[in-house]
Amino acid sequence: MADTKILTPVAAHGAARLPSVVVDSYNVELKDDEGFLGDRASKTAFVEIIDNWRKALRKAGDDPFGDTPTDELGKKQLDEFLTKGDPEAAGLVHGAVEEFAQELALVIRRFLKLKAWAGTERIVIGGGFRASRIGELAIGRASVILKADKIKTELVPIRNDPDEAGLLGAGHLAPAWMFKAHDAILAVDIGGSNIRAGVIDLNLKKKTDLSKSCVWKYELWRHAEEGDIKRENAIDNLVGMLERLIDKAHREKFKLAPFIGIGCPGMIEPDGSIDRGGQNLPGGNWESSRFNLPARLHEAIPRIGDDDTAIVLHNDAVVQGLSEAPFMQDVDHWAVLTIGTGLGNARFTNRNGE
Repeated sequence: MADTKILTPVAAHGAARLPSVVVDSYNVELKDDEGFLGDRASKTAFVEIIDNWRKALRKAGDDPFGDTPTDELGKKQLDEFLTKGDPEAAGLVHGAVEEFAQELALVIRRFLKLKAWAGTERIVIGGGFRASRIGELAIGRASVILKADKIKTELVPIRNDPDEAGLLGAGHLAPAWMFKAHDAILAVDIGGSNIRAGVIDLNLKKKTDLSKSCVWKYELWRHAEEGDIKRENAIDNLVGMLERLIDKAHREKFKLAPFIGIGCPGMIEPDGSIDRGGQNLPGGNWESSRFNLPARLHEAIPRIGDDDTAIVLHNDAVVQGLSEAPFMQDVDHWAVLTIGTGLGNARFTNRNGE
């Protein structure tokens, strides 16, 4: 279990009450007769839609994508089909975008019926799928569908690259006063395919609300490409990434705060354990009562500079959504959906300086 030394009084793991927002809900798992509703608006679902269109065309004797397996068609390649090349391939992608947008609009309607989501004024769409033209078109089309149904909730693409947003939100996990004497913090985004760690330049001298923060350096490990790895090997690799980033920051005279903010799939308990939702993480049972990620990292990196390391863990969709907090001050209630391997979700209420 967790070493109590890692539990900092300034922020709790998986907290509902954060410095700038209240997290009304996250990691909601909606179900219908066919299973988890979020699975209908995921990157995997989009690939299945493309594949179904291709199967229908093959029966007619023609597949504009040839022999390339659907899951090997990258976002850039699909984006190119929309703008140049074979018109039938472009038509197939357009059809898939339309079908996916209908599913996304359906899922959003269901979320908006939840008590915790009542009054949601704006939904930010993030995740890897958003980082493509096809993703942007699907978001735009879903927005049009909802407006036609007189649903006033606004849909907007996340403003930062989703990979960077998953790191930038870490700065909002702890009060800004913690960082006043520092230039930067460490942030980690753990996913089912990749682990990303970075140094966040807070730029507090330009804006105290972290709206000018940016990713200074980062490391990416695509663990899914390495086959079967053990959980402890994954943690060791993450520790190595963080140690290299600490060294780079020190050599560049960056004043690193003794803080690591982490986004990770699943429901996060106050002691930093993962209650459920971590089944796609690499190398073993991250939900085990004998494993605690913040404790493991604190053991490996007990100090940053001259001070004890404070570590705060929260759900990855929450952290990605928090990157938008400085830009959501014109509404009271807003949310994030992250379209990746699955559909991450979180709903927020601004604290407005309370």
